[in-house]
Amino acid sequence: MAKIFAKDTFAVVDLETTGTQREKGHHIIQFGCAIIKNMKVVKTYSFMINPHREIPQSVVNLTGIHNEDVQGEDDFSVYAPKIIEILKGTVFVAHNVDFDLPFLNYELVQHGYEALTNKAIDTVELAKIAFPTLPSYKLSDLTAQLKIKHLNPHKADSDAYGTAVLLIKIIHKLESLPQATLNTLSSLSSSLIRDTSWLITTIADNLRKQKRPLGSNYMQVRNIILQKQNDQLDRHGENAHFPINDDEKKKLFKGKLHFRRAQVDLINHLHKFVNNPDKRAMVVEAPNGTGKTFSYLFAYAYQLYSGRKLVVATPTKVLQEQIIDHEIPQLLKVTKLDLTAKVVKSSSHYLDLDGFVQTIFQGTPNKNTLVLQMQILVWLSETKTGDLDELNLTNYNAPLFAQIQHPGDARVGSRFASVDFWNLARKRQEEADILVTNHAYLANHYMDTIWGQNPYLVIDEAHRFTENVISSRNDSLRFEALWGVLSYLRNLLYFSNDGVENQFNDNVQLNFLLKKLDPQILELIQCINDLQKDLYAQNKNAVNKTILANGTLELSFQGKGLFDKNSQFKQSLGKFQQKLEEVRELTNQVLFELYHEQEQVLTNTETLLSEITEQIDRLDYYSEKSYQLADILSDSQNLDQDGFILMVTNPDDPLSTNLDWLMLDAEDVLNQIYSRFDHIAFISATLTSNHNFDYAINQLALSNMSLVEYIGKSTFNIKKHLQVIAVNNMPNPDSEAYEEDIEQILINDLTNKNHVLVLMTNLEKIRTVFMAIMNSPELKDFEILAQGISGSNNRIAKRFIIAKKAIIIGADSFWEGIDFHDCGIDTVFAARLPFESPDQPEVRLRQKKLEDQGINVFEKDSLPRAVIRFRQGMGRLIRGEKDHGQYIILDPRLWSKEYGKAFLQVIPVKVKKVTKEELKELENKKK
Repeated sequence: MAKIFAKDTFAVVDLETTGTQREKGHHIIQFGCAIIKNMKVVKTYSFMINPHREIPQSVVNLTGIHNEDVQGEDDFSVYAPKIIEILKGTVFVAHNVDFDLPFLNYELVQHGYEALTNKAIDTVELAKIAFPTLPSYKLSDLTAQLKIKHLNPHKADSDAYGTAVLLIKIIHKLESLPQATLNTLSSLSSSLIRDTSWLITTIADNLRKQKRPLGSNYMQVRNIILQKQNDQLDRHGENAHFPINDDEKKKLFKGKLHFRRAQVDLINHLHKFVNNPDKRAMVVEAPNGTGKTFSYLFAYAYQLYSGRKLVVATPTKVLQEQIIDHEIPQLLKVTKLDLTAKVVKSSSHYLDLDGFVQTIFQGTPNKNTLVLQMQILVWLSETKTGDLDELNLTNYNAPLFAQIQHPGDARVGSRFASVDFWNLARKRQEEADILVTNHAYLANHYMDTIWGQNPYLVIDEAHRFTENVISSRNDSLRFEALWGVLSYLRNLLYFSNDGVENQFNDNVQLNFLLKKLDPQILELIQCINDLQKDLYAQNKNAVNKTILANGTLELSFQGKGLFDKNSQFKQSLGKFQQKLEEVRELTNQVLFELYHEQEQVLTNTETLLSEITEQIDRLDYYSEKSYQLADILSDSQNLDQDGFILMVTNPDDPLSTNLDWLMLDAEDVLNQIYSRFDHIAFISATLTSNHNFDYAINQLALSNMSLVEYIGKSTFNIKKHLQVIAVNNMPNPDSEAYEEDIEQILINDLTNKNHVLVLMTNLEKIRTVFMAIMNSPELKDFEILAQGISGSNNRIAKRFIIAKKAIIIGADSFWEGIDFHDCGIDTVFAARLPFESPDQPEVRLRQKKLEDQGINVFEKDSLPRAVIRFRQGMGRLIRGEKDHGQYIILDPRLWSKEYGKAFLQVIPVKVKKVTKEELKELENKKK
């Protein structure tokens, strides 16, 4: 197949420059090029070029090229003729071609030469299309993931060679695709960067001439190629009995699993609980490295032959995948049990084939959407599940997702009904013995029939369950956004040149509807304004007032403080709901009439119909939120179980008011969830406070349950794995000097580290520290990532795992919510003791509720929460017997405050007390 490009020579180019802005005096400092002929790298070039200016430190950190490396070299004018000769008659290739080619052409023109007009293709777009499930498309990550030898990343010659091998792999992958997939890719590709489409089209056109039968692992539905789906469960193995004694377990474990006393004790206690009809719930603290996941799976697995399912709920997608991909296969390997397991998540995680195919024929999308469509086409030839999470995207905000995420209906009779991914997922879930879901999904779908009759339940990472149940029930009514929807709808109907009124002014029925609808929309906007004014008028009753960094006024209320007995809000809300329904119904009638007229209308009406449909969907969304709010307000007896927050984007304008609501007491909801399941185990590495379960039992609303308690032992000597160091001469945590000291510690003390986690409690402080260290020469080998700066938390975690050396500066979920199973962490810095900020509205409202009940908030709520989070931060380090690391505590309050003892008590090893100077000496000794 290499003959397709037998007459083409590819010149793969990479430039290192003093900066990215060529018009501002930035210049090339290295030109690297690899020549490909007949799908082989036949020659490489590397020129060091004198830019006649200083190389910025950030560039030195990135490339390793110093001023002295280029001072004795010739400048660009000497190399320009050689570069032109090398590139003559070639296809220009680069990883981000819209940087390298314009930069090179700018330099050529500045030196009196003509700009290059070579065919030019981009390997970033091509890699995304050819390898759609990779977690990153940075060149250094691609070469690692595709096992391309790449000796000096960020050196132009090495990067050019790595990109050349990448291009060859991309071409081979594209050549292996089914012809129908290639044909569709070719038809979509015209808007790719520069001449990138030429590569895809050339492959598609050449292979179309050959007779290539569709592989036996594929099937074609219309013009889409899919993996053949096997919806029959692969049943094998044997029905066995639980191994009661140690000898039986040793026999099972032999050669597959190390027999560890602490783990076996945990298994035995769980098995005893599951078989005790008098107990409904069990709370378990199992230290990291105990093998708790395997333990509970093993204890429950032997009970699943009666037709009952085991439901496992975890807080994160990462843990779900860990259980499905690693823990359950290990369970089946050890036990030889005939069981199957599936993940349960919302339909929006699955691709809607009908919706996706429709998007392909909707005209030219933006560049990001186009590449995503092409990625999905290739992925469809690989996936067996249609689970969009396989694409490793870090967010689902692209407009395309609104059209291609599965809505969750049964899809009977649609074009792709027989291969619908959501239908297939539900079928597999119904037949499975173990279902793995997340806390939030369980909280909102606990009555789903998918769980089966009288199912067992394990809540993993149970210390986070209540918090996740609460956050899953929190919601909002954004009046300003609804106002925007109505304004846009009016524009579509009345004011735009290609709007309904201007296009159909001779349609009597449409004009009648339009005249009736506009006054209704204006009345609805007035209803919104009345609600906003009612809410804003209550600002004097706010429990807490905060001006956010963006200028928004945040007002926190207890339920009865915002909606007192004399409040007109309920009455206004009813009027609003009625008017919203009238507007929605009339707009639907307009839409119906437009469809009726569709055969005689202009070509752009399809877009108009789609946009009006989208606005109706948004009206439905706001209607649903208003009814949720009405349900909460109708229960006046329990109104103070919820908190309310007014977000006023302009503090002086009542008409900029929006409403959020949040659950403060989850007891009723938790009890409803528990009533659906049997023999529920609550398991976590950090479920006790002060060596008892009192706080957890209260938080999880378990006080009325017949309960078993068990604190497990570690399976290894933690003292040999964990070192805890506490600095005792740090300044006040609220001072500027404190931040400066943290910055100096990070700059000076990380030479021999690879993966470092810096845990803070304030997002603004994170930014300050990040800006201070990002260009430090001492940290040039580290990828420095910061929460709120380097993308989503999911993206940060992926970058951290992939990088050879990396630092994360994070707060919140980085203390406890994100796991790094695929890379070890050398050091965790606890910059501050992790107390929640009382300025957070949900914290202040929860604490006010406790205060009103006469409860000591600090002792019963703030301190236990902080101690558990502190232990979780320590748990980032030691996840198993092979992990070793340092937990370095920088907060001086550990020693200066009485409550410091509560934190010291939960540290399982002796704390090494040092000064800042001694900390640096410790690091120097390790070098």
